[in-house]
Amino acid sequence: MLSSLAGRHVVVLGAAGFLGSHLCSRLLGVGARVTAIDNFITGDADNLAALMGDERFALVKYDVTDYLHVAGQVDDVLHFASPASPADYLRWPIQTLKVGSLGTHKALGLARAKSARFLLASTSEVYGDPLVNPQPESYWGNVNPIGPRGVYDEAKRFAEALTLAYHRQHDLDVRISRTFNTYGPYMRVLDGRAVPAFFAAALRDRPLPVYGDGSQTRSLCYVDDQIEGLLRLLVSDYVGPVNIGNPEEVTILELAEAIQDAVGNHPGVAFHPSPTDDPKVRRPDTTLAEEVLGWKASVDLTDGLSRTVDWFRQQLAGR
Repeated sequence: MLSSLAGRHVVVLGAAGFLGSHLCSRLLGVGARVTAIDNFITGDADNLAALMGDERFALVKYDVTDYLHVAGQVDDVLHFASPASPADYLRWPIQTLKVGSLGTHKALGLARAKSARFLLASTSEVYGDPLVNPQPESYWGNVNPIGPRGVYDEAKRFAEALTLAYHRQHDLDVRISRTFNTYGPYMRVLDGRAVPAFFAAALRDRPLPVYGDGSQTRSLCYVDDQIEGLLRLLVSDYVGPVNIGNPEEVTILELAEAIQDAVGNHPGVAFHPSPTDDPKVRRPDTTLAEEVLGWKASVDLTDGLSRTVDWFRQQLAGR
């Protein structure tokens, strides 16, 4: 299904991040040419080191909230530029809002100038602290626009609105994904989200930090499944939005236990106050993705964590 990407010039914004780096690798693997753009606020050039010798790959350090130009033909623009973890967007709230607004505007402008297909990486955070579980694409969400998490939630909600405005007014060919929690190799140890925090603690024989009482739920998708779903959306004819995630829902305490099992070490957990507006539930309704993309996640949590543990071992060994 992805063979149609062979020979296309794909511009990936936020390319040195967790998902962006996996996308670049997969795109090269199916025969595309990739221009990778990142300002390295949260991205890491080391994530792309293995690709640097490929003549079809180019890496550019640039802030996509500035004027955005890429020479020559561009077939696809994939907008993954943004801080994505609470620790990051609480540290850089204005930058997060700017990349969701100005950055999306510049990215859409590039796609329009090149008559390129555009994919916006939106997020399950547009659902906020949902009152509906699981969350279908038709759900409008329950977001606190002035809370500390609102800088990310509202940036992505605005980005979706702007993307569809370009589609309606300029007939731009667009796609919108709503990515749910994803994990796997190339996550940063200090990412701030549960999976890296739990792996780091278990590998250091320290109690795993659980915020709140641990009864809140998350649905975690292994990165290979996520990338497959995103690229299937890109080559489909469906505008979106489409939920891309694994509907296997677990509590944070269950996740902590599963990661301790994967590590083979059980130092227990330590409870901390719950962050403001922390979602109590999070689970994608993936019916639409199954219907229009022929896609559903295939890697269960136990398998995915076992594929991930060595990455964190290697990262911590160097510290």
